[in-house]
Amino acid sequence: MPLIYTEEHEIFRRSLRKFFDTEVIPQVEHWRKQGFIPREIWKKMGAQGFIGYWLPPEFGGSGLDFSYSVVLSEEMIRSSSDLGVNIGVHNDVALPYIAHSGTEEQKKKYLPPACTGDCIVAIAMTEPGAGSDLASIRSTAIRKGDHYIVNGQKTFISNGYFCDLAIVAVKTDPKADPPHTGVSLILVEAGTPGFTKGRKLEKMGLHAADTSELSFEDCKIPVGNLLGVEGGGFFTLMQNLQQERLMGAIGAILGAQQILETTIEYTKTREAFGRPICKFQHNAFKIVEMATEIEMARTFTYKLIDEYLDGKDIVKAVSMAKWYNSELVNRVAYQCVQLHGGYGYMLEYPVAQAYLDARMQTIAAGTTEIMKLIIARLMGLL
Repeated sequence: MPLIYTEEHEIFRRSLRKFFDTEVIPQVEHWRKQGFIPREIWKKMGAQGFIGYWLPPEFGGSGLDFSYSVVLSEEMIRSSSDLGVNIGVHNDVALPYIAHSGTEEQKKKYLPPACTGDCIVAIAMTEPGAGSDLASIRSTAIRKGDHYIVNGQKTFISNGYFCDLAIVAVKTDPKADPPHTGVSLILVEAGTPGFTKGRKLEKMGLHAADTSELSFEDCKIPVGNLLGVEGGGFFTLMQNLQQERLMGAIGAILGAQQILETTIEYTKTREAFGRPICKFQHNAFKIVEMATEIEMARTFTYKLIDEYLDGKDIVKAVSMAKWYNSELVNRVAYQCVQLHGGYGYMLEYPVAQAYLDARMQTIAAGTTEIMKLIIARLMGLL
């Protein structure tokens, strides 16, 4: 891998692994059955310095870089994809919006408790009628004096049900032309009159990951809760989506690797016709094909991590990695279920749950189709 880990990374990894082995892995099945991850796990992670570590010390972090988020992703995928989604959205998707675009007052107010796990943050972009097309959102924030009046609905929001703070994409100028110039970001605290959290959505996979609907009805928000500049929300979203999509690409390739490793062990012990099923040439070739694709995709993805750490523009390349890796993890999951035979259809086997969890990858953080559209435009094809 191009990314070089130092001893400090490995110390971080060992601490994570010890924590996950003790506090997370024994609880994963219980969390999935109850449909959520308890808040205390956030506080335990915060106490260990596993959240917001990339922030400056004055805001509760340790001043580390994005490479530590890769280590965190590697260990979370190994232990719990559900926790990986919720912590990943909070730590590497939502908090950067505040850190990069927030005022000094906003940073001081929200970032320290976000690092301790006392303030769970969600980012609310998707609406019932607007997913990948963010310029078409209908939620509004109309300014009246020193407040905005927010109205609208959001759906499929990770951390939505348990969030203490939501970063909400709204139209501050519904008549703006072009429409994306009317998009802004507003910070809305839980408990604000008019802000209602809907039901926890029942999903195909990732059953413990908190995903919810959010509603806003005449929600009165101080002007000081505007994140960034009015009308600049779309540009801010596009900037931050680069990291979100990189995280998606990383998560997908790590997931594919985890599924394959589990399946290889299974094929070495499961016998048919008097020999382990990995000894059948067809099965061996399938495993080799998957291992090759994963290795090639991982090499490309970790090269992008280096480029991102160097501050390079990776929009086209990360869009490639995001769509390819997310499709790859689904292909791997499909083949690995097949290699398990009937047992692969049983939820007690990790491969079955992984198959269900993987399906989200081609949709979240920009669908495969949107990724291809971005690439085609950057290539001058459209």
